[in-house]
Amino acid sequence: MLRDGFLRRDGLDVFSPVNWEILNYIDRKTTKMTITYTDAEIGDLIKERKILPANWLNRLKPHPKRGHSEGQLELEGDMGNEFFLITRQSQQRPHDFSLILAVRVPKSNQFFRLRRYNGESHHHTNRIEKQTFYGFHIHTATARYQERGGKEDTYAEETDRYSDFDGALNCLIHDTNLIVPLEAQRDIFAPGADNVH
Repeated sequence: MLRDGFLRRDGLDVFSPVNWEILNYIDRKTTKMTITYTDAEIGDLIKERKILPANWLNRLKPHPKRGHSEGQLELEGDMGNEFFLITRQSQQRPHDFSLILAVRVPKSNQFFRLRRYNGESHHHTNRIEKQTFYGFHIHTATARYQERGGKEDTYAEETDRYSDFDGALNCLIHDTNLIVPLEAQRDIFAPGADNVH
């Protein structure tokens, strides 16, 4: 059960507002996903309207943790789904970052990554498509990688739509139907704005 920003599992808090381990928890596959979303369902979740709270920038403010900074924000979609906006950035290498939109699988403790916006810090390979590239790239969850036992958001496409953390955040907001409160729009979309750093 999700309560006050913590996921209770076996009586322990395993997910807190600045705990990146939830994503490693998914990656290690200590438990198998209890549901596989089709491409159509993934598209619907991405398109679901998600209103950011008025103080969302403060709530997403990253916290230092072992060489990188992490931030997290919980959101509720118009259809009642629980979403999480999660950010991570290296303190030494500004292009080494990841911004994630995840959804909690209903009636479970599982989190499913819908989109992931990565920096220019490593090579990526789409094994099914046999494509490798180095650069800024956007991961999207797909049914085909789930069916082959891979991570849900393994597939990625190289992009020139952003060149830094703030640009990636703006793209994520635009692409995943996150609604920015009117009073915050001037700040988040201002050129060169220092959004969450």
